[in-house]
Amino acid sequence: MLVYGDSKRSESADALCEAIAERLAKIERQAPGIARHMGLVGVLLNAGELAQGLSDIEFKSIGADEVSSARKAAGGLLIQIADLVVHSWLHDFAWGPADALRMSALLRELRKPEALSIREGEGFAFYGLYPESYIEAAVRSKLSSNKVVIGIRSIGTSLSAVVSAAIGAAAPETVRPVGPPYRKRIAIAPELSRQLLRDPHADFAIVDEGPGLSGSSFGSVADWLEEHAGRERRIHFFPGHKGDLGPEATRRHRVRWKASPRHVVDMDELLLGSVRPTHRLACWVSDIVGPLERPLQDISCGAWRRATAGDQRAWPPADRRFERRKFLAHTANGLWLVKFAGLGDIGERKYAKARLLAAAGFTPPLAGLCHGFLVQKWVSAHFAARDLQRADFVAHLGEYLAFRARRLPAPKTGGASLSKLCEMTVMNTEEALGAAVARSVRARVDNALRYADLLVPIDTDNRLHSWEWLSAGERGFLKTDALDHSEGHDLVGAQDVAWDIAGAAVEFDLSPEETAKLRAAVSDGCLRAVNAELQAVFELFYLAFQIGLWATAKKSAPADEASRLEAVASRYVNCLRQRTLEVAA
Repeated sequence: MLVYGDSKRSESADALCEAIAERLAKIERQAPGIARHMGLVGVLLNAGELAQGLSDIEFKSIGADEVSSARKAAGGLLIQIADLVVHSWLHDFAWGPADALRMSALLRELRKPEALSIREGEGFAFYGLYPESYIEAAVRSKLSSNKVVIGIRSIGTSLSAVVSAAIGAAAPETVRPVGPPYRKRIAIAPELSRQLLRDPHADFAIVDEGPGLSGSSFGSVADWLEEHAGRERRIHFFPGHKGDLGPEATRRHRVRWKASPRHVVDMDELLLGSVRPTHRLACWVSDIVGPLERPLQDISCGAWRRATAGDQRAWPPADRRFERRKFLAHTANGLWLVKFAGLGDIGERKYAKARLLAAAGFTPPLAGLCHGFLVQKWVSAHFAARDLQRADFVAHLGEYLAFRARRLPAPKTGGASLSKLCEMTVMNTEEALGAAVARSVRARVDNALRYADLLVPIDTDNRLHSWEWLSAGERGFLKTDALDHSEGHDLVGAQDVAWDIAGAAVEFDLSPEETAKLRAAVSDGCLRAVNAELQAVFELFYLAFQIGLWATAKKSAPADEASRLEAVASRYVNCLRQRTLEVAA
């Protein structure tokens, strides 16, 4: 089934260089501490995006990775910033040595109006992957400075830079694996090949997040090295987790993975178990909300339901693939939710959005942001679905969706096109209900492109499920998870507000009259009419996507979760079947 997407944004090299220069100047004026370190990591991520975007343009033009003046300048800038991050982390956030004049010269050299295609690192945005984990892994590896470090784009660009800086190696080179998802390969042009292999005695370090289902990105680089440098040269892996390769890995890759040294420090070890108080998440949180009365309580992977839903029989489903790391902080002033929101610009963007929503009373009060984690008041309330007053809730939904459409800035990354949503809908429907039903759905959605001129992409919520709402707050209801589903790495992304109206109609089984009231309220609130026919098509899209989302979640879920996932997937299947019958009638 079709569930995942490939989110990118377009940004000019000029704009990125200007942002890096401004943020470096701001950091120079800050006092030492975690706030300054946060900003420095954000600059590292910006410089990594700049290097990634420039390298990908050149890769696209010649079909291979090769040495160039732009790559050298971007790599030189990135390794200098990585040096600052490493020094800051290892010396309690003290400012390290920096050649400001050289960085300014490199930024001037890299300034150009050319549009770059930027892939935001999923680990930095969703999964609590910290560059500092790679710093610690590199330091503990005891590797010498003569190692050749290779980063895998996209996210491996900045991660490989901190590994190089931590062991004192030269600036890393980066490569772009291409090809089928489980059988990727790399293409290295002659000059870069000579540079990578110039020291016949040097070993290699390959850096990336993952591995995922196949580990073929790591494997493609190691394959090339074995074929060109010889099997006697040792390969070190710097992955994002301590697990094995996924089920789609080849035997060759599995054998090598088990035999090769791997250097990993995960987030728990980094931020929860550090011997240095200044490196502990609990200390950062206590600076915001006061002393903690007990250690942070991990409520990730659906454990939040124990504090919210009580009886396990009433638990909603949890899709662990998309769950953020989250903790409860116990203080004299009550409980606080500490939830991963993202590093650098990502976290700052979500923090600004969270402040807007909280100030308007739609989400719980906010305390602050500490290096990737939002700190928000934990509201002890039960799910709104238990005692939902439908008329009041539909009115509240109208206000909430109109506020999002009117006040929240649209994400820089767009959402799936109508044609892509049509493709997903037909594919997922056929998988769930068979070819005959898929043909009927295709007949209904094939003309969806006629609505293209009506679309106004906004920061849609994309998760209006009943368990996402609490009966609490001055407005009577609070949304629990409202920040980043339009920026996720699933297929949907940012859509017209009609998508959320469609989602609400499905999730709360709204009657035609209730749906019309909701649509009218949103139209009035955002000062433009929402097309009813477009919303009806979006309901089919929405159902097909939810079928794919929950059906695929079940495949990797533990046994105690599978029945919940099966139940919610079955509901969407039955809803889509019913709508198909109504259309046929």
